[in-house]
Amino acid sequence: MPYIGNPAVDRFTATKAASVYSGDGSTVAFTLENSVGADEDILVSVDGVVQEPSVAYAVSSGTTLTFTAAPSSNSGNNIFVYYLFTTIGTVTHPATSALSATSGTFSTTLASTGNATVGGTFASTGNATVGGTFGVTGATTLTGATALGNTGSTVKSEGGAVTTNIAQGLAKQWSRVSGAGMSVSDSFNTSSVTDSATGKAAPVFTSNMGGTVYNTVFGGDDKQDGGGVFVVNINDAVTQATTGYGFSVKKQTASAVAFADLNQNGSSTVFGDLA
Repeated sequence: MPYIGNPAVDRFTATKAASVYSGDGSTVAFTLENSVGADEDILVSVDGVVQEPSVAYAVSSGTTLTFTAAPSSNSGNNIFVYYLFTTIGTVTHPATSALSATSGTFSTTLASTGNATVGGTFASTGNATVGGTFGVTGATTLTGATALGNTGSTVKSEGGAVTTNIAQGLAKQWSRVSGAGMSVSDSFNTSSVTDSATGKAAPVFTSNMGGTVYNTVFGGDDKQDGGGVFVVNINDAVTQATTGYGFSVKKQTASAVAFADLNQNGSSTVFGDLA
C-alpha cells in the first residue's frame, strides 16, 4: 500500500555461504567474497580434499586466500570455500571520547597526539608515539627504542619525594684513556682524544655541547709503584669550547709536582647541556 516517507530497507542481509573457484595449476592466490579474520574461519576443499588451515592455505588482509601449492587445473570448479565465520565490520573508538581499559597489548604502532596517562603497567611490543604528556604511575616496560622529544622529561626520585630531569642528569660525554699516548680504551660521545703534550690531552665531542660552561670530572690511577700520586685537572691553557676541552695530568712526588704521562688509566666525564 502507498506510504509517506523514505523507502523501507532490508532489515536482514544474508552473506554468501560459499565461494567456488577453478584452479589452473599455477595460481595460488584467490580473492574471497566475504572478509574473514582467521585461517580457521573458512573450510576449504580442493578436488574433494579438505585443506588444513595455516598449512595448506592462509588468509591475509581478510579477503586474500593463498595456497601453499597451486591447486590443480580443472575444466570446472574444483575449489570450494565455505564461510564458517565472517567479519561484518570493525568498531572504531570515537576520537573525542576517553578510552578506559583494565589492560591492553599493542603489537603495532600506538600513536597519541594528545596526553596519555597509564595508572598500571604499560607494555608495548611495537612503537609508541605520544604527542603530549605521557604519565605512568605504575611500571613501564619498553623493549624497543625509546625517544623522549621533550627536554623537560622527568622521573621520580628513589625516595619518591621529588622528580629529576632525565636529560640534565645524564653524563654527556666520557672517555677512558691509558698510557703515555692517551689511547682510548672506551668512550661515549667522544670523537677523539688528542695527546697534545706530556701529561696533556684534549677530548673532542661527537655531538657538541650547547655552551662553553659545563662541568668536568676527572680521575686517574697509577700502578701503585710508590713513586707518587697522579692528579688530573682541567687544562686552563686550553679554551673550553662547545666542541671539546683539555685536561692535564700531574704527578706529585715528595719533592715536586710536574706534568707526567699516565702509567695506567685516566678518565674524564662531562655533565651539562648538549646543543
